[in-house]
Amino acid sequence: MPIETLKETASQTAGPYLHIGMMPAAAGITGRRKQPGNTLVSAETQGTRVRVEGYVYDGAESLVRDGQLEIWQANAQGKYNHPADTQDKPLDATFKGFGRALTDFKTGLWWFDTIKPGIVPGRRERPMAPHLNLLLFARGINMGLQTRIYFADDAAANAADPVLNLIELPARRDTLIAKRTERDGKVVYQFDIHLQGEKETVFFDI
Repeated sequence: MPIETLKETASQTAGPYLHIGMMPAAAGITGRRKQPGNTLVSAETQGTRVRVEGYVYDGAESLVRDGQLEIWQANAQGKYNHPADTQDKPLDATFKGFGRALTDFKTGLWWFDTIKPGIVPGRRERPMAPHLNLLLFARGINMGLQTRIYFADDAAANAADPVLNLIELPARRDTLIAKRTERDGKVVYQFDIHLQGEKETVFFDI
């Protein structure tokens, strides 16, 4: 009996209508269950509140106005809200540590209102500097791009971070550092993402 050869399923790149399925309210679709948003904190959440914001640029330095970003982070004590994190640190019931945002269709701006995460242990218990894990989807990308956001005012912790130290060139390392500013008395970190070109952000092969 001849062996049947299965044909490969056709594939296509992500986007540009990610928001319809993932954040339907942005497409004017109502009546769907509540979706994760870009505000991760409430009045009861512990920790230092910060806003992280920026733009996504393609290889031609044009704004990507239909991308989607997700972040996953530890709480202010350095503990993730996940069973795999067995550290003897307290959880914050008001903070899940996951958020989802779209780049603005007109301006291209994306943002998250969150808290500054604590230090977490890495491989062999080496401490990792405070950071946000970020996943980016956009048109023309076959698989989500994964990277990290570190904070410029954690210079000492960044210098010892085992992941940042895997990046040999300082200029490339700097693509993962969010710059601190203040606006209306609030802490704002600027983090722009470049998909290609001389300023290309470091992405991880995970």
